[in-house]
This record gives sequence, structure tokens and C-alpha cells, in this order.
Amino acid sequence: MPLRNIGPVENFPVGKGVCLEIDGKRIAVFNTTGQYYAIDDTCPHAGGSFSEGAMTGSVVRCPLHGATADVRTGSCSPPARADVETYDISCDSTDLFIDL
Repeated sequence: MPLRNIGPVENFPVGKGVCLEIDGKRIAVFNTTGQYYAIDDTCPHAGGSFSEGAMTGSVVRCPLHGATADVRTGSCSPPARADVETYDISCDSTDLFIDL
């Protein structure tokens, strides 16, 4: 599948999540000081939005019940019982692209 342009880098602030809906799927994109990562936005525990959670380094906390996800790997902590999908992000220095 071809890469899809998801916008200019300035739309993705450091330490914050941005939720995008692409083909009916909610995806959270994170900027960890110039490294960009994307995961499924929906926490597998109770459906909270990871893009609305607080970040510490490369870990984001679900705002509902505190499950965490590593945005680099998609690995989740309890109370989540499953990991989330990750997506490759690339940057051409002005825009970000996602590989679904």
C-alpha cells in the first residue's frame, strides 16, 4: 500500500498525541522529540483514546484506567490484555507519511 501524507510536521507537537481517522480507523500519532510513531488510538482495555493520554518518553497512558502503551512497539500494560497495532511513519523534513 502506498504511503499516505498525514500533514506537516508542525501539526504533531512534541510529547502530544494527535488522533487521525484514516479509512474509518482511529490512529494516534506521537512525536517523541523528532521521532514519530503511530499506534491504534483505542486502548484495548476499555476503549479510551491514547491520543488524549499523558506521555512520558515513549510511553502514553490511557486517560480512562491507566493502561500504558509504548508508542514504539505497541506493547500495552495491564489492565489492557492485548497490545495495539503500530504503523510506520516517515518524514521528508516537512511532511509526515504513514504506511498502513
